[in-house]
Amino acid sequence: MLRLGVNIDHVATIRNARGTPWPDPLRAARLAEAAGADGITAHLREDRRHISDADIDALMAGLSLPLNFEMAAIPEMQAIALRHRPHAVCIVPEKREERTTEGGLDVAGNDTALAAYIAPLRDAGCRVSLFIGHEPAQIRAATRIGAAVVELHTGAYCDLDTEGRHAERDAELAALRDGAALAHDLGLEVHAGHGLTFDTVGPIAAIPQIAELNIGHFLISESVFLGLDGAIREMRARMDAARP
Repeated sequence: MLRLGVNIDHVATIRNARGTPWPDPLRAARLAEAAGADGITAHLREDRRHISDADIDALMAGLSLPLNFEMAAIPEMQAIALRHRPHAVCIVPEKREERTTEGGLDVAGNDTALAAYIAPLRDAGCRVSLFIGHEPAQIRAATRIGAAVVELHTGAYCDLDTEGRHAERDAELAALRDGAALAHDLGLEVHAGHGLTFDTVGPIAAIPQIAELNIGHFLISESVFLGLDGAIREMRARMDAARP
């Protein structure tokens, strides 16, 4: 069955806007589990704009679901991951000025450095994932440096759908399908995520090689209207309907 990872970063964004203890990301993670999530994703950014170090401590101590720890490829984050040893670490590109992750890692252009960076994480028992685009060179580089998983960036596909640029959207979707097939053929587990909504999730969920979707901002946004339980259950239903 296609797995759903729920990203709880923006529960922390709401909390931090007022500087209160509420809403609590751990409570959100537990509600997500009850609603059918298969894992929890949290991105500890360098600037700590949403998830905090204390959140990671609490999630590691209080979660029964696997934690997917998103992080930049910097020594500080490697040390945190090695201390906690989460189920999975997903290496993402990160710029302080960006609102959200804008694209995939350049694995092909930094393969030697990334191979050295992920080796201790892999040796510690963490499942290493790389957040990349669908370009064949990036997928082959992920295999070459020893990653177990690639997560394909679906942001461009979602943006093109929102903008009504359907021909370009369909071309991007075809490229994601080809990328997922190549990654699977090379022995990588394939995940996908970024920007997915109720309207855009179906065609991505239907790609047979994809094992997991990671979705966050939209689910937290929809929880204002549906509740977190309702938003996750609706997303889960649409994912399931897209699979034969």
